[in-house]
Amino acid sequence: MKKSLIVFLFVIFSAFTIHAQQTIVTGSVTESISQEPIADVTVVIEGTDLITQTDELGAFEFTSNLPLGEQILRISKDGYSFKRFPIVINEGQTVNIQDMALLKDSAADLFTISLSDDELNDDGAGLDNISGLLQSSQDVFQRTAAFEFSSSFFRVRGLDSENGSVLINGIEMNKMFDGRPQWSDWGGLNDVLRNQELTTGLQPSSYNFGGILGTTNMNVRASQYREGGRITYSSSNRSYRNRIMASYSSGLLEGGWAYTIMAGRRWGDEGYQDGTLYDANSFFASVEKKLGEKHSLNFTSIYTPNRRGKSSPNTQEVYDLKDIRYNEYWGWLDGEKRNSRIKEVVEPILMLNHYWDISSKTSLNTNVGYQFGKIGNSRLDFAGGANPSPAYYQDLPSYFLADDDGPDYEGAYLAEQEFINDGQIDWERILDANVTNNAAGLPGAYVLYEDRTDDTQLTLNSILNTEINENILINAAFTYKDFKSENFGNIIDLLGSTGYLNVDNFDGFQFDARNPDRIVGEGDKFRYNYEIDASVISGYAQAQFKYSKVDFYASASLTSTSYQRNGLWEHSAFANSYGKGEKLTFTGVGAKGGFTYKITGKHLIDVNGGYLTKAPTLRNSYSNVRENNDVVSNITEEKIASVDVSYIYRSPIVKAKLTGYYTKIQDANEIAFYFADGLANINTVGNESVSINQTTAFVQEVLQGVDKKHIGAELGLEAQVTPTIKLKGVASIGQYTYDNNPDLYLTSSIFGRTNTYTANIKDYKVSGGPQKAYSVGFEYRDPDYWWFGATANFFDNAYVDISPLTRTENFYLDRDGLPINNYDPEIARDLLKQEDFGDYMVVNLTGGKSWKIGDYYVGLFASINNLLDEIYKTGGFEQGRNANYNELLADNSNPKRVFGPKYWYGRGTTYFLNVNFRF
Repeated sequence: MKKSLIVFLFVIFSAFTIHAQQTIVTGSVTESISQEPIADVTVVIEGTDLITQTDELGAFEFTSNLPLGEQILRISKDGYSFKRFPIVINEGQTVNIQDMALLKDSAADLFTISLSDDELNDDGAGLDNISGLLQSSQDVFQRTAAFEFSSSFFRVRGLDSENGSVLINGIEMNKMFDGRPQWSDWGGLNDVLRNQELTTGLQPSSYNFGGILGTTNMNVRASQYREGGRITYSSSNRSYRNRIMASYSSGLLEGGWAYTIMAGRRWGDEGYQDGTLYDANSFFASVEKKLGEKHSLNFTSIYTPNRRGKSSPNTQEVYDLKDIRYNEYWGWLDGEKRNSRIKEVVEPILMLNHYWDISSKTSLNTNVGYQFGKIGNSRLDFAGGANPSPAYYQDLPSYFLADDDGPDYEGAYLAEQEFINDGQIDWERILDANVTNNAAGLPGAYVLYEDRTDDTQLTLNSILNTEINENILINAAFTYKDFKSENFGNIIDLLGSTGYLNVDNFDGFQFDARNPDRIVGEGDKFRYNYEIDASVISGYAQAQFKYSKVDFYASASLTSTSYQRNGLWEHSAFANSYGKGEKLTFTGVGAKGGFTYKITGKHLIDVNGGYLTKAPTLRNSYSNVRENNDVVSNITEEKIASVDVSYIYRSPIVKAKLTGYYTKIQDANEIAFYFADGLANINTVGNESVSINQTTAFVQEVLQGVDKKHIGAELGLEAQVTPTIKLKGVASIGQYTYDNNPDLYLTSSIFGRTNTYTANIKDYKVSGGPQKAYSVGFEYRDPDYWWFGATANFFDNAYVDISPLTRTENFYLDRDGLPINNYDPEIARDLLKQEDFGDYMVVNLTGGKSWKIGDYYVGLFASINNLLDEIYKTGGFEQGRNANYNELLADNSNPKRVFGPKYWYGRGTTYFLNVNFRF
């Protein structure tokens, strides 16, 4: 008996010992607000075949064939938003994660903030941001940057969106022209673009090498959508006034078919700014057919035609006379507001995707994408008549106060009253001027035309992912792009005239010298006409390694890019305007790597670094692409080096991340177009100094070989202090400066090309949003499914975009090559000091409620932005008119500046209301 008892106890003890030495992952799942356990939750260790479900107590356990090192645990259930949890599995140890919280979809809908298209696609002076790159992130810093900072045109790390890659089903959507995503190409399709995979910074992506801001891939495979439908209505006073959307997904049907469809409309006579109409429709269809166990085909079509009225940047004088809603681009016609500056985008997207699961560890995704259509930006042109701009400088009080014979107070007062009482485009006068010209047998005095771009792009790529073993993952991709762009001016409205003369109104040059003095009508091409052919061949390979204490990766890419301009018209001022120009070829290389060191399960160090070269964009490759084949002098690939180091802390209550970063950009180009006064010391190539009557000209300013330095730190912190209350805080402190004195030259139809000068801009700040931003806030989620949140956001160190020409020797030298007689270096230093817009605070409120009615869900979401109606500048630029010391000094000495900087202001208090019904 005693012997038997000893044997029994030995067996029991051995069993416990074996169990203790096993590698185990266990945990439980609860509802985020009620804290009740959830049964039948699917639990998956990503990248493996391991899958289980929670029991009635919400518990689960994995005990065999577990991969070691850092893994991702994904929990999901119909009716709930899925979550992904990082874990570290060590041999012979137990990972125990209790009370992982899932949020019901009906509640999650409350927290989905719909960014308006203008926040994602503002083209005023390049003030685009990257909100769309960040909106799906689970990181508190990235979410805050997207939703709280976007209205201030905040740029993460001070970088443009061309530094991040946006993909749909693995196909890159960044435009060849400027490298930026054209958000309106898929605008209004919120409900079908929720499934996004995001990497930030240089972190590895499974789809492409990416830029230094990361990669966003929007997965629109039909089989990946949950079965059901949704109808949404929204109202706002930001860009559109009304929005309605409807979507339905079939789920996976018998026979292996699945489909998802969606339609939507957004519209409004005007948004926050006066006269900014919005008219957009959205259509989406995705159909998938599974071909056995290993193959699947998916076809997707996206069609989102949209039109929106633009708003103008204005001088401070104009804002003072009107207010921050003022927009000079519109006027009354037949009792309605008509905007002269309309942006219209119609660019359908078609894509076919083949998914091949070669094995349980290897997959190959092959894609074909085709995009075509047009982008048009309308504007008024005038021949001999008065400038139609209601804010034209000669019609404002400052012009009369700056009269050479002394201030004309009467003229200033009359101009002020006229502008205050009207101050909009006089369409009736324009129509009357055209009728008068017609009666005299003359071409029209005014015409409405659009700068038109018709693009077609074919993209082919193949993406391979394979798991060598439990520790090594290989990613690779190959991409080919063929791009053709037709660019021309297009007459869209003769405004009561019978025709318009296709000749430069200011200097008499023929736009189409082979068809001189041609009268053009509606639908005819006007001003310029050329094509661009481009192609890109690229490939990348990446290896990711995962171990118990450290993960690391290495990635490399190679890209060949070519551009060629083909002039279809001959401009009489440029001998090289007609025919094919030089073929430009660029080779881009990239290398990046990084590691994550797991000090403990809660404390991690993450390091990433990379170096890449890339082709300049089409926009910055030609000095005056509309008129000739001239290429930017000494053009070469842009070089970018970047590194970031992060400390990450994560616990069930607190999540925090502190990051320091450094980025150096070299050999960038910047092209600007403006009207310059005071070209006092400009010498043209191959000629003597420009004659005195040509010191004023419309110029193309080429800034070549620009270096920039971006350095700073980011902090994101959130704490779930109670089951219902979460606190969050975010900080971004950066310094973004020009890091050299680049070359500068001008081109113009009047004088050709100038010599090269040095622009002394080193240490000036790079413009584009605040360089310091802070946010503090809280969220309260009630067990009865209502929710409320508030944030206070603080911004500082936003700067005006400087005029480089005023930082060259043209500013201080007279025509004899000697300094201007009255030049005072101290006064000049004050004149050239870069304007800081100052600090400001914006308070935002959000809240919502959801109801379950049988098997249906109803959700209500509302937000108020800028609750305190703070007035602040989001951007601006110095006008290039005052190109020398005397001109700028005289303008600054006036009671009101005639050519002061032009600004954009943020919106005052705005609202957004969203109601959705899900079935």
